[in-house]
Amino acid sequence: MSGFSISLRINIQTTPFAMNLQDITNQFKEQAAKAPAMDKTLKFVFDEGIVFLDLTGESPSVTNDDNDADCTITTSIATLDALRKGELNPMMSVMSGKVKIKGDMGVAMKLQSLFS
Repeated sequence: MSGFSISLRINIQTTPFAMNLQDITNQFKEQAAKAPAMDKTLKFVFDEGIVFLDLTGESPSVTNDDNDADCTITTSIATLDALRKGELNPMMSVMSGKVKIKGDMGVAMKLQSLFS
């Protein structure tokens, strides 16, 4: 009896992980815990909901409450993800309307150092 072998190749296509509001909220909680107090509040408005960061006290608070904030950033989760990965230029995203900033621009300018 002659031996034979079978070669089996399986290609598994995976779709990129799509972040959702809960993922973003959890990541912000982790990052805010390491951030210094800024005495400011920040709100991200996504189609899927809100993430509110209160960085005024010793212990930062991150919720999904729709509170007034010193700075409000309106964008999509996909745009935020691209910004965080360095795939999108922050200035161009604002100029093209993918990111809208209302309120204290100083808070928005500190985002990279706050969450890097």
